[in-house]
Amino acid sequence: MIETGMLARSKAGHDKGQVFVIIAIEDDYVFLADGKNRPVCRPKRKKIKHIQMIHRSCDAEPVDDVAIRKVIQDYIK
Repeated sequence: MIETGMLARSKAGHDKGQVFVIIAIEDDYVFLADGKNRPVCRPKRKKIKHIQMIHRSCDAEPVDDVAIRKVIQDYIK
């Protein structure tokens, strides 16, 4: 089950292995942000089959770049 706010790891593309937060879902695509290279205002559009879900979510509301960077950094540590 994919939900906004969940963490996901890229399985394909030049960003393979990078961790993102899902900020939107649209048909077969998700929009991903990492708060640094891909801010919320310019998310990465990626097919759902090219991501691996991480069953941890971002509890920050509203979602902003600082909160996204903190959640990703806490997960990586």
